[in-house]
Parts: sequence; structure tokens; C-alpha cells
Amino acid sequence: MPAKKNLEVEVKFLVEDLESLKEQLLEAGAILVRPRVYERNVRFDTALNALLKEEKLLRLRQDTAVILTFKAPSEFDQESEAKIRQEIEVRVDDFDRMAMILDQLGFEPKQTYEKYREAYHLNDLEIVLDEMPYGLFVELEGDEQTIKETAERLNLVWGERILSNYLAMMGILVDHYHLPFQDVTFENFRDIEISFKEVLPLADDPA
Repeated sequence: MPAKKNLEVEVKFLVEDLESLKEQLLEAGAILVRPRVYERNVRFDTALNALLKEEKLLRLRQDTAVILTFKAPSEFDQESEAKIRQEIEVRVDDFDRMAMILDQLGFEPKQTYEKYREAYHLNDLEIVLDEMPYGLFVELEGDEQTIKETAERLNLVWGERILSNYLAMMGILVDHYHLPFQDVTFENFRDIEISFKEVLPLADDPA
């Protein structure tokens, strides 16, 4: 069996209140490793969305640093209760120049998504609190068994875990609410009333 290298093992939960969850984390001994910061992410693909068709992701992220990320399906995903993806990341110096390189390689910006993120470490997990334009989420990443134990400790219901990524969730919302846009920005959602909880059962589809 191949070694489990460069793998991301994670689950997400939709929550109503990040402040109370933050208090639970601190009471459990979590350490704040990245204070709340604004993120801008851009998904790149070919003109015909060749990566998306293979469930792959090429992303350029800007927060306090610039990170280029590639994600792809993993054979280990089928044997897990979490979401497992191959993930390779590299830090680069300049967002715009990296975007120019991607353009020269035949990749173009396809979709933008924003969030505010705050990150903690607890039980060898990375736990992030995400404020998305369409809802509040907590994401646990690390060893699967530790994820399950920590989720229970934080009163997160395992049966309500979400295995979709944020762009897949956006696709669900676009279809359900007939949204006229694809970019997940705070401006796009400013005057729109939506409830992700209303379509949450659909989010169990890990596509």
C-alpha cells in the first residue's frame, strides 16, 4: 500500500456561533496560532476546466502570505469517515506574478472565494474557525481518530460533519437558490438571505 504522504485529512461542521466554540477551544487548552485574518483565494483551471473535471484544485491564496496549493483525490478517501485529499503546497513571494506564471502555463482564474479565518492547535490537530460569506464553519484537520474524539469533546455531532469543500458547497447553494454568480465574496452575499442549514443534508456528498 502506498505511503500516506502529502495528505489532508479533515472534516467541517456548520456552526451558529464561533465565539462560544472559541471559548470551548481555549478551555480545552487550544493554542491560538493564527489570529483572525482575511483570505482571498482564486481557483485556476484550463479554459475547459480540465482540473475540475478530475476533481483537482489549483489555488492561489493570499492572507499574511501567498500560498500555491494543488489538491487531488486520494485512494484513501474511500476507507475514511473524513475527507482525505492529496495536498501539495508551496509558499511564493508575489501573488500577481505567480498568477502571471499560471497564465503562461495555460491556467486562468475561474473562481474567487473569500473568508476570515482564525487557527488553533489542539491535540495535534489544526482547528480553524471560518467565516464564509454564506455561513460559519469549524474545520478539524489531522489524524482521523483524534478528529473524531476532539469533535465529540467540542460537542460537534459527527453525523453532521461536512465532507464537501467550500466551492462544492457554493455549487449546492447556486443550484438551490438559483444564484446568478459563482464567486464566493462578501459583496455578492451582502443583500442575499440564504440558509446553508436548509441544504445541509446535500453537503454530505463529497463531490
